[in-house]
Amino acid sequence: MLDNLVDIRKVDTGNMLGLIYSFPDHCKEAIEIAGESIRGLRLGNIINVVITGLGGSAIGGDLIRMLAASNAQIPVVVNRDYTLPAFVDERTLVIASSYSGNTEETIAAYEHAKSKKAKIIVITTGGELKKRAVEDEIPYITIPGGLPPRAALGYSFFPIFVLFKELGIGFGKQDVEKAIQLLCETRDQLKEEVPEQSNPAKQLARKLYGKIPVIYGTSNLTDVIAVRWKGQLNENSKHPAFFNAFPELDHNEIMGFEGDRELLRFLELIMLRSNFESDRMKKRIEITADIVKDSVSGITHLWPRGETTLEQMLYHIMFGDYVTAYLAILNDKDPTEIDFINQLKERMKS
Repeated sequence: MLDNLVDIRKVDTGNMLGLIYSFPDHCKEAIEIAGESIRGLRLGNIINVVITGLGGSAIGGDLIRMLAASNAQIPVVVNRDYTLPAFVDERTLVIASSYSGNTEETIAAYEHAKSKKAKIIVITTGGELKKRAVEDEIPYITIPGGLPPRAALGYSFFPIFVLFKELGIGFGKQDVEKAIQLLCETRDQLKEEVPEQSNPAKQLARKLYGKIPVIYGTSNLTDVIAVRWKGQLNENSKHPAFFNAFPELDHNEIMGFEGDRELLRFLELIMLRSNFESDRMKKRIEITADIVKDSVSGITHLWPRGETTLEQMLYHIMFGDYVTAYLAILNDKDPTEIDFINQLKERMKS
């Protein structure tokens, strides 16, 4: 079925595979939009950054936090709540990110930031959040609308990336053009026209079919990407999935693999690897895999392409997006549909 383009398009009615293919184009456009929107912006005396958002709008902030952990000189925090941390004050930069502009938690956090006299920047397509930013004369970056938020990652990540560069917070040497070129090469290797025999994303989706994926990353390298994979498996594939990160999982979760073999045989582990792992981390991952290999359905060590952290991060993300879309096809589920989330939102209104 994964090689039958007619069948694929019958299931993928929202064209999620097309949106995944367009990811590099979204990244390029987001860089241009952000550059034009914040050119000349100066915000002095910043001692910390809080990126507030939910769902697909928050994952861009998580990726920024991951990059900043080993490069930025000030702390970067991601907030997923109605209120902000107590430390927020006039020396905090609050980035309010909501793709729709109507996320109730993000709007509440925006108002909380105002009450704290924090410096604020808004990233949105419009909605109530942009309306308030315009009224309050708060800087904002308007990104293109019409996409599922999880398919708009380029628009939620790169504006913050450009903003950090502009403000001198920085990420070290990250070649953006080279990273986007790698994405273009990757999509041509994983796109739906490439048959399963030659398409590693289709092959991994096949391994996950009928199993429960458990995605493992490593702290400050691929842990955030493991969260992204888990969320995409849930939303795109309509599939249960779980995640954790080394080294923490070796201090608790590893003991779960001594459990019921009938349950464990449904687990398929994916290790998101990186060339930047320390020698001790490499050893830890390899020993863990050896200990649990006979308890689970299988283990895949997924190594990225690319030389920089940014390149490897974006590669893992695009690979995962393709895997989850192909698993949706195998599950006979439209990758774009989110009926349960929409039901929840409607019931929350009442």
